[in-house]
Amino acid sequence: MSTLVIVESPAKAKTVGKYLGAGYDVLASFGHVRDLPSKKGSIDVDKNFEMLWQETENARKSLPPILRAAKKAQKIYLATDPDREGEAISWHVREILKQHLGKKFDELDVARITFHEITKKAITDALEKKRGKLNENLVDAYRTRRALDYLVGFSVSPLLWRKLPGARSAGRVQSVALRMICERQAEIEKFQAKEFWSIEVQAKSENGFLKAALVKFDGKKLGKMEIDSKQRAEEIKASLLKASYLVKSIKPSQAQRHPAPPFITSTLQQEASNKLGFSPARTMRIAQKLYEGLSVRGSPTALITYMRTDSFTIAAQALEQARAQIGKMFEKSYLPDKPRFYKNKSRSAQEAHEAIRPINFATTPESLTPFLDSDQQRLYQLIWRRALASQMTSAVIDKLAIEIEGANGEGANGGIASGDSNIGLRALSSRILFDGFLKLYRDTSADEQHEDEAGSLLPSLQEGEKIEVKEIDATRHETQPPPHFSEARLIRELEQAGIGRPSTYAAIINVLKVRGYVLLEKRKMIPQDAGRMATSFLCHNFKKYVDYDFTASLEEQLDKIACGDGEWQLALQNFWDEFKTTLEQGAALSPEQVRAQLEEDLAYYYFPKLEDGSPSVRSCPTCEQGHLEIHPGRHGAFIGCSSYPDCRYTRGLADGLAQEEGISGITFPHTLGICPETDLQINLRRGPYGVYIQRGEVLDKKEQKKKPKPKRVALPKHFDPKTITLQSACQLLALPREIGEHPQTGKEVKAGIGRFGPFLLHDGAYTGLGEQDDVMSIGINRAVVVIAEGGSDGRVLGSHPQDAKPVVVKNGRFGFYIKHDGINASLPRVLDPEEISLEEALEVLAKKIAKVAKVKATAGVKKPLARKTKKMAAKNVVKKAATKKKVAKKAVAKKAVAKSVVKKVATKKVITKKAVAKKAATKKVVTKKAVVKKAATKKAVARKSK
Repeated sequence: MSTLVIVESPAKAKTVGKYLGAGYDVLASFGHVRDLPSKKGSIDVDKNFEMLWQETENARKSLPPILRAAKKAQKIYLATDPDREGEAISWHVREILKQHLGKKFDELDVARITFHEITKKAITDALEKKRGKLNENLVDAYRTRRALDYLVGFSVSPLLWRKLPGARSAGRVQSVALRMICERQAEIEKFQAKEFWSIEVQAKSENGFLKAALVKFDGKKLGKMEIDSKQRAEEIKASLLKASYLVKSIKPSQAQRHPAPPFITSTLQQEASNKLGFSPARTMRIAQKLYEGLSVRGSPTALITYMRTDSFTIAAQALEQARAQIGKMFEKSYLPDKPRFYKNKSRSAQEAHEAIRPINFATTPESLTPFLDSDQQRLYQLIWRRALASQMTSAVIDKLAIEIEGANGEGANGGIASGDSNIGLRALSSRILFDGFLKLYRDTSADEQHEDEAGSLLPSLQEGEKIEVKEIDATRHETQPPPHFSEARLIRELEQAGIGRPSTYAAIINVLKVRGYVLLEKRKMIPQDAGRMATSFLCHNFKKYVDYDFTASLEEQLDKIACGDGEWQLALQNFWDEFKTTLEQGAALSPEQVRAQLEEDLAYYYFPKLEDGSPSVRSCPTCEQGHLEIHPGRHGAFIGCSSYPDCRYTRGLADGLAQEEGISGITFPHTLGICPETDLQINLRRGPYGVYIQRGEVLDKKEQKKKPKPKRVALPKHFDPKTITLQSACQLLALPREIGEHPQTGKEVKAGIGRFGPFLLHDGAYTGLGEQDDVMSIGINRAVVVIAEGGSDGRVLGSHPQDAKPVVVKNGRFGFYIKHDGINASLPRVLDPEEISLEEALEVLAKKIAKVAKVKATAGVKKPLARKTKKMAAKNVVKKAATKKKVAKKAVAKKAVAKSVVKKVATKKVITKKAVAKKAATKKVVTKKAVVKKAATKKAVARKSK
């Protein structure tokens, strides 16, 4: 009898199995084996929040081997991850084993083991310290979180769909994160820049030149926004040029810059985004593989500790390893006398017991180069350097501050009289005296706070030394709006607000992108129309439940339950009692009330002020009596007339295209001029798919027969609608243009713009052009390369391991897809086309190939069966016809030809097999005779009529 060990993933099972050896069966559950069904009634609020659990899709494949092994096992170890989710997976597995094994389960030795790194020692220690029971407090916290998410999602979402047609769904934490993004975007859009000036003096001393900033004038300290106009700046400059200056004080100092702590989940996601450009989801996928184990020198090897953690602790043995590695790589001055210990400021830090670190510090990133792909190598290097640097000595920064005073009048001996100084200048210098941990690692967030460390050195000066001003520079500045949220910034903001937990950040962001609430553009998170409207609706009608403090307080409640300080069902009851009332109030909202709420929040965006600052014109262009307003619609919101249904004017929102495409202030159609070749007017117009150029006017149906339809062409993305000229419009309308002959085929290559964007046409085949190629200027050499590569809009992920042919992610008319050797596989929505790895792309291709093969195999079986069925049916019809003795008179009277055939069949009593086989031939003869007879009858009738 063997021992069964159950983990989450096959990779982890493989690595753990290597260390345990014979006598152990290590099987994977493939994540959660049960979940709440996505339908109403999965939680019964009237029965103390009883939950209806259902086996997941993955469980149908993973559970049978586990159950078979459990029946033969003597011991079962639940070895899932050491956090709430891991405890919950073990709990679900235990409940299923109870259900299927019955009395045998009570005879088994079932224990829970946890380890934070997958090494032989860690696993051996875990087996020795096994827990007989699960941590029910963690399970209760998981059930509470899952119930809260379900109750909010399955209660608010249907209400949102009814009151705001076209909306997606709502989530307890996702909606709060969306609100954060929308509010930041509103701040940016409403922001009005203010002008201010800074003044810098370039001066000369006996030993060299220096630059100093003006910090005091007229005896008053200057704030950042104090000099608010060019006129004021020029007045100050003139005054400064007349003054005399001397060195008031020289203050040298030293400061230490300490290393950042090792990574926790949130900081890893932030730094991977800043330094590597990885999304949180991509970071966690790679980190999961590094934790579970990869093939190193032919053996599955785990490389980092558990990556879902909010603890800065490093195990004592790992600290010794780190210090030994520092001593091996650097001089003694880089190793502090004692190990460094870090404390987490977050009160809720309790999920796991170690920070993210390498399992073995002696395993350098360089030593793993042959075994890891590029992404894995870069992320491991980031983790390894950060963890090692956290145990190195601090950097020492040498700083110097020089205060210079000035006055418009000179005192005795050419100096400034005491008390007469009314001007203050300050020169700062800093340099790294000892680099310490900076020799190995620089933290992005810390670098932002220490930008002055690379400042220029100041000349040697003496207090009282006279300074001669050579030049004064006044520089204009504008206040800047708050930055857009990147994924890293959003995670930092959520963490600081206490919203969500380490394991949820990547999922939160991914849901917002998949639902279409947020678009990631150049690493900026831009809320879309659906996201703006959902946020407006929720902030008006569920204000408490999208409040930052309330959401954070719920997280604290969950933490208390996890520590055993709260009762989970009571927490749910308290939440539900008040939430139910809010739901009832939301259900009573009228369409007019919802429309008014949207107007209040979003009118500034959909009806922006004109360039001169005057209000947007909102009178209806059709009826001229009603005014334009925001309407929720079945297929999404739109702009419509207030006089609906009398006036049916509508236009789309187009996600703020008026601002994002630079066409605010343009009235459509916008006339560009008369085409010199056709004498037709050329207009710039706006349609549901964006801005386009049109030559000529749309005619009615009668005139269209005489004259051709007006030609149209979409305006390429890089064209500015405000600056497009008649000449450039004529060039676009002349497309497609001939580029030249293809050197291999000798056939013409053309470039044009179609419904799905710019393209190349060669030998009847279309190839898409990417943003880096201009349809108006692309030459034959570049065109040949683009055609050979299958389009320049693709991103090559790498070579396929089987045939070395490129694997490319491309954007097509139906969305993104993976292309390889003639196979196209649609990219699942959960995968980001900008961040998908070669390994993930190969999995998508493999599934596509398997699906195609299955369809072909099924089709091959079905065709013969179909033919056989048809033959059987034909035999049955003949048999049925042969056994009939009488035919109804109505059916006989239908056709003359059919009458003779039916009569013949009715008179037959027995039909031999031979006769059946000859029936087809007999039918032809009968039909031929009937046709001849019919023709003869027709001739006779014709003669009679003559």
